[in-house]
Amino acid sequence: MPWPSCITYPQAREAFQQAVAADPKCAMAHWGIAMTLFQPLWPTRPSPEALQRGWDEVQKARALQPASKRERMFIDSAEAFFLEPASTDYWLRIRRWEVATENTYAAFPQDPEAAVFYALAHLATTPSDRIDRSHADRAAAILLRVYGENPDHPGAMHYLVHANDVPGRERESLEITRKYDAAAPRNPHALHMPTHIYTRLGDWPAVIDGNLRAAEAALEHPAGEHRQYVWDEFAHAIEYLVYAYLQQGNDSKALEQLQRLRNTPSLEPSFKTAFHLASTQARYALERRDWNQATEIIARQPPGLDWDKYAWAEGIAIFAQGLGAARTGKLTQSTANVERLRTLEASMEKTGEKLFARNLHVMRLALESAIARANGQKDESVARLQEAAELEAETPKHAVTPGPTLPAYEQLGDLLLEYGEPARASWAYQKSMEFYPRRFNSLLGAARAARTSGDAAQARRYYSELLDVAGDGTRVGEMAEARRAVDGR
Repeated sequence: MPWPSCITYPQAREAFQQAVAADPKCAMAHWGIAMTLFQPLWPTRPSPEALQRGWDEVQKARALQPASKRERMFIDSAEAFFLEPASTDYWLRIRRWEVATENTYAAFPQDPEAAVFYALAHLATTPSDRIDRSHADRAAAILLRVYGENPDHPGAMHYLVHANDVPGRERESLEITRKYDAAAPRNPHALHMPTHIYTRLGDWPAVIDGNLRAAEAALEHPAGEHRQYVWDEFAHAIEYLVYAYLQQGNDSKALEQLQRLRNTPSLEPSFKTAFHLASTQARYALERRDWNQATEIIARQPPGLDWDKYAWAEGIAIFAQGLGAARTGKLTQSTANVERLRTLEASMEKTGEKLFARNLHVMRLALESAIARANGQKDESVARLQEAAELEAETPKHAVTPGPTLPAYEQLGDLLLEYGEPARASWAYQKSMEFYPRRFNSLLGAARAARTSGDAAQARRYYSELLDVAGDGTRVGEMAEARRAVDGR
């Protein structure tokens, strides 16, 4: 079936509002407006005004007394989310919504929309404190059944990519991911979505291709009530581009995309925009091990964003600045950064944002390790980073990010190699690549660890893969090192 050129929450809301104007007795149009006011897999949270409006729309839908049980149950599911609009407990809303969508799916098991909405809700309630495939597996099974009956169902394909964006599922249904990649409409989120899987596979050319297209499409669809902003999907695509170019060792193209984001005016003031502004600058400095540049990162920039709502995003800048400070001997600064991370982590725990809190905790432990290293405390620095790596390995990757700011197992490999323990370093790099394959620095570190251990054959294998990933990159010294090793020199 043909797909419209752009379907996402604001555009869907406009369509439902037009339906209300055309048919004031259409209850499901009010239901649809309500459903556009929250984004269950995104890091955004509905404002108090959105919650009240959602509740009002649900009540309008109910007052129209729809005749079918199916319509009433769909309205019930939306009501479950918007109930008690003054409440600030977002996760209670999500859990109520999941129960309600499951009830609808149980009542109408052959209804594809009931199935897809339940799969979405089930993915949204994935535990934040462990890597758990059970929600992804159940959602995928439901979505595959819908897809089997309708191979052109965009929701089934889209949410299946989300279901497969977990360790161990990234190679599942690759043919559907590639089909979605080829068939997606010129909608930035749809164009971007397959690159979640390509990132997990380390397929950097595919990540770059998808996000170049997504970024351009995002610029075609302004955001905001008066179309006054550049949609935050633009920033989302740019981060994935920066990440992929850095893994290819192509620092010049990564910088080009970073500057493209910085120089784009009127970015949508959202969590995603804040996150990507902080994360891209942190990645660019840390992936290149440019500690001086990292110390110059300023948190909570630009000041026009409501940074009090974006603790994880602020924390990324704080972490990068602190790591740079620890590496350049500015320990008073890095110690202050640890305390700021601790405060941000506590604020996220208090609001129930446990996944955000866990990511902040990982960064705090890694920064504490860097301070211990600077103080000559070898055992403490290794122990802290080992703790960070184990916690990170048990923490689901949020869809907003291509991966950790700097993988903790990769950092551990660097630290152990520095301490003259290449065998342990090799193990740490391999652990890192189990989660995040074909990363430039993990491949380089693993090659150096193998070479230091005297395993020339293993070193050549890693160097050869590094050349395959980044042979056309701009890191001349590292590429020359890899070529010498592969050529046996």
